[in-house]
Amino acid sequence: MAGTAYLELEQGRAVKALNAGLFVSRGQGMHPDRRIDSYELILVKRGTLHMAEEAQSFAIGAGETLLLWPHRRHWGTQPYGRDLSFYWIHFRLPDLPKSRSKPGNAWRIPQVSRPARLERLTELMHRFLDDQTSDSGAPGSADLLVTMMLCEVAAAKPAGVPHAAANLAGRADSYLAQHFRNTELSTSVVAAALDCNPDYLGRIYKQVYGRTLTDNLHRRRVQDAGALLRECGLSVDAVAEECGFPNAGYFRRIFRRLTGLTPRAYRRLYARMHINTR
Repeated sequence: MAGTAYLELEQGRAVKALNAGLFVSRGQGMHPDRRIDSYELILVKRGTLHMAEEAQSFAIGAGETLLLWPHRRHWGTQPYGRDLSFYWIHFRLPDLPKSRSKPGNAWRIPQVSRPARLERLTELMHRFLDDQTSDSGAPGSADLLVTMMLCEVAAAKPAGVPHAAANLAGRADSYLAQHFRNTELSTSVVAAALDCNPDYLGRIYKQVYGRTLTDNLHRRRVQDAGALLRECGLSVDAVAEECGFPNAGYFRRIFRRLTGLTPRAYRRLYARMHINTR
């Protein structure tokens, strides 16, 4: 996006992971006004996070990331909403040796982004939190997980889509985000709601997001199901119904295909989490 700042991260450069957590709002308070000596990557899970860094203000919505630079002043510009929750992780980039100070092949990590593979980034966050809580990660694994997170944020979407077409795809994705729990949802239903041709919508959506609308529908439902499996005691069948899957068997197949785990195994793996509310 125009005006977006980027972190140029040379491929192979060491990343030093620090700590991470999941912030869950109690509907009061505001992000502190501070400067810290590390980078902070934020992934908003629900709600909108209103922040500023130096002269730039941000409104980061669900499924979006914000990267804060070390030693820059940042602060909240609005009180936390009651529905707000976000992942945060701190990391450092050790200085490069002088012989490698010139950039080579580098990832361009935008300060604000909407990752194409949101479920992958969320999964990496949870793996980091699980290792942090259980102190079970192999040496260097935390650094590797953060590097993989930055790689996900840096992944570029296909370019060259006309503005009007990209806007239509964005409207379709917003509709998907609002209605994915509807078991009848399909490309045809979305196209009818947006008054456009379903074949055209399908082509444009895949060009912009790199996946079909049906693929992303499954991924949104699985992401929502993952949150329910981690955070509440609903049965697997109830989770399937809550997230819009037509039946539990279909849910299990799609969930395993996208995560590599059965819903029950996923729940056991992510049972531990570091959560803060202030």
